[in-house]
Amino acid sequence: MTSILYLGGTGTISAACVRRSIERGHDVTVVNRGSGRRGLPDDVTVVSADIRDAEALKTALAGREFDAVADFLSFSPADVTRNLGVFEGHTGQYVFISSASAYQKPPAQLPITEQTPLENPFWQYSRDKIACEDVLFSAHSERSLPVTVVRPSHTYDERSIPTLGGWTDIARMRDGRPVIVHGDGTSLWTITHSDDFAVAFTGLVGRSEAIGEAYTITGSHAPTWNQIYGWLADAAGVEAPELVHVASDTIAALAPELGPTLLGDKAHSIVFDTSKVQALVPEFATTITLDEGARRILAHYDSHPEAQIVDAERDAQFDRLAAHARAAA
Repeated sequence: MTSILYLGGTGTISAACVRRSIERGHDVTVVNRGSGRRGLPDDVTVVSADIRDAEALKTALAGREFDAVADFLSFSPADVTRNLGVFEGHTGQYVFISSASAYQKPPAQLPITEQTPLENPFWQYSRDKIACEDVLFSAHSERSLPVTVVRPSHTYDERSIPTLGGWTDIARMRDGRPVIVHGDGTSLWTITHSDDFAVAFTGLVGRSEAIGEAYTITGSHAPTWNQIYGWLADAAGVEAPELVHVASDTIAALAPELGPTLLGDKAHSIVFDTSKVQALVPEFATTITLDEGARRILAHYDSHPEAQIVDAERDAQFDRLAAHARAAA
């Protein structure tokens, strides 16, 4: 039985991986601070600790060793270095969750592969993930750290609305108000359900062939943004949503906090070649496309009205962007 420790375990991606690990018969331990957003299967061992505190983590795990450690919670080289101080020498595989946003933006060519340069001048989050990878692969080269890096792109589940405004966009659709879509809505965007991601991820755990390697884990489903918003509208019962298209540069100027993720990722057509991971995990495939995913999302939110939170600031920004688009027309 493979023993795996998840740092995190209740997020959009990690929760699905935990469930899949249990289904595969893994011995699963999850460590977090107990404020998880998603429930855990009964067979999971839960350890409560602050992973930012190395000594507390060592104490909580009491010298246990694991076949694999899955790090979903490191976002800087300091995070990685601290965790290596805890786990290096105590695991047969350190799996680091990086990001496909680290790949060159704008991409020089499609599809993106693992050989595509890591270079994102627009988004600090992506540059920090690149720096984390540098630390880990240097440790692999210098002292044989058994590292595997995975790079997910936009991964969602029933709680994740994959638009600029999340539930605010759905509320605007249902109210008959304009919904902002970046660009002209025709760029391609690879979007992956977390249950599909989990198949590839858990298929890499415990595989010696994966040591020292990086893998893109995304599905093959790459709809346009107009399709994405359209499927969500259909699931929300809105027949003809008013989609207002605004240039990404304009959105970045008028709503600066949206700029990095747009200019550093979503503004570009993004399609991936995942043949490397599929060669090792042939059962990995896209089984849930967003037309179905949208129905699951709306079913979840409609049955959880407490989650239907409109962001007043973002709502006002969208009104300003819609007015700007009308004035420019």
